[in-house]
Amino acid sequence: MSSNLPSTLTLSLRKLAEHGGPPFSIRDGWGVGFYEGSDVRLIKDSAAVDDSEWLRFVDGHDLRSHIIVSHIRKATMGERSYANAQPFIRELAGRTHLFAHNGWLPGIMESVAFRTSRYRRIGETDSEQAFCALLERMQGVWDRAREVPPLDARVAIIATYAAALRQLGPANFLYSDGDTLFAHGDRRKNAVTGKVSPPGLVFLRRECVQGTQADLGQALSIGGANQAVTLVASTPLSNDAWEIVAEGEIIALSKGEVVRLPSTST
Repeated sequence: MSSNLPSTLTLSLRKLAEHGGPPFSIRDGWGVGFYEGSDVRLIKDSAAVDDSEWLRFVDGHDLRSHIIVSHIRKATMGERSYANAQPFIRELAGRTHLFAHNGWLPGIMESVAFRTSRYRRIGETDSEQAFCALLERMQGVWDRAREVPPLDARVAIIATYAAALRQLGPANFLYSDGDTLFAHGDRRKNAVTGKVSPPGLVFLRRECVQGTQADLGQALSIGGANQAVTLVASTPLSNDAWEIVAEGEIIALSKGEVVRLPSTST
């Protein structure tokens, strides 16, 4: 989620929990990261999301942020453990970067293109290796900048990286540097048919005016100001008309606004 005012994901997290139980039974861990300035409040667990005390903790607290990333894990690589639960966080240029991946990337551990030196995995997953490799590529532009690097410089690196990642397998990911939330769409496995095909991500943008509540209840108007909020998900969380993130497309979200960028499909 990206919002222009601090918002809560409580109802979306309930929808997330529904995907952990029958008939989906995605039960290999979950997590959520809330930006607090340049840092992240990270809550994750190796337990199934639909039976997690931590989810009830989040549900019972008014945790709000401009950028929130959540994930439920269906294990394809690595055991069920806290270290392998997503999202993942790392420090770069004095701020916390946040990453979550949906898909499977066989061969990434052996790939020279995704080998890392500064950033190392704590767990065993392809997703964490992908994150470490992304930060290795982002390091140069951040180290040269005194402030947040220009959007086009960051997007250029992410686009090249994403094109290479797609060669390994489905590579849907969310990545945030605390300034912008980037969403890369690819393909995903259909839970019913088992077929791997696009779209891998969808998004929904909503505005709420003073004294009203946005659809799904994620964003409340605060302090008399209007609020803009955009949600990105693997599948629609409501009956609204969610837009598709095309295969190979990157969208950049800042303060609830969406910037659609040229496709990076190859």
